[in-house]
Amino acid sequence: MFVDEVEIDVVAGKGGDGCVSFRREKYVPRGGPDGGDGGCGGDVIFRSSDNVYSLIHLVRRQVWHAKNGEQGYSAQCHGKCGDDLIVEVPVGTMLFDCRHDFLLKDLSKAGDEVIVCRGGKGGKGNTRFKSATNRAPREAEAGEAGEFRRLRLELKVIADVGLVGKPNAGKSTLLSSLSAARPEIAAYPFTTKHPHLGLVQIDVERSFVMADIPGLIEGASLGVGLGHDFLRHIQRAGILVHLVEPFPDDGSDAWENYVAIRRELVEFDKLLGDREEVVVITKADITDANLTKTKFVEALGKNVFLISAVTGQGIKQLTEHIYELLKNRNNKVNV
Repeated sequence: MFVDEVEIDVVAGKGGDGCVSFRREKYVPRGGPDGGDGGCGGDVIFRSSDNVYSLIHLVRRQVWHAKNGEQGYSAQCHGKCGDDLIVEVPVGTMLFDCRHDFLLKDLSKAGDEVIVCRGGKGGKGNTRFKSATNRAPREAEAGEAGEFRRLRLELKVIADVGLVGKPNAGKSTLLSSLSAARPEIAAYPFTTKHPHLGLVQIDVERSFVMADIPGLIEGASLGVGLGHDFLRHIQRAGILVHLVEPFPDDGSDAWENYVAIRRELVEFDKLLGDREEVVVITKADITDANLTKTKFVEALGKNVFLISAVTGQGIKQLTEHIYELLKNRNNKVNV
């Protein structure tokens, strides 16, 4: 099961209480106070990892609690600090504070981490309170409570290329033919119900990550269909590859479908309208599919690819073009 949004409560560990104790040694009259401090509570830390792909492991547990610090002991022994709680999440997870509705951290790279709740400080033992006027203090501090937060976690899939288009446009078929990813493929709408990632290996030294985003429909930016839940994943993609079915089974027009998806992307995030896009006409093995390509070339005024994931037509040219776009994009970023 794929989960990309969840709300949980996180609680840092409570600090241990200070100890009230006095020396009780033979031949040591009036030994004095020797109570130690309590240990600090553990922090709650979120860390991104390449080995985690979903937030499903957070759903089954509503409250995540770090260890409490131990209380102080006699002989001025301090209590042990509580262990930190480290929660691993997928790369691309965004952490929001629910109460104040602000972004705590965007864990966009593997190994990124953030302390979301700090553990309470340990209380002072009675040794800390002795003075010239108070040689036998019988007071100690209680440990501080750990911080509490309600978090909302949102996962945005990180990929070099995001596949978009109407349901049944051929996104899953293309991804499965280019990579080891095996999304479900069938001749009915909304076969794909969550994003799939696949590594496209051109040769030994060249590769890129491609994401199959669930099919969008008109009104997706307003919550219609499945698209609303997964539109945010497109925001991470460096390049959009827009797949268009030349002759949809529902009798709709290919160009109108293309325009409708473009509209939904822009209404969800205006920046997506400026994102580099590669337009691809799929199912080239269908008669007259090249006529749809010609129509799109005339309307867009740029190169449009015609491919068939079944026969392999145009696949090599498409992957080479995508890689060159990514390379140029990365070079601009590094300049």
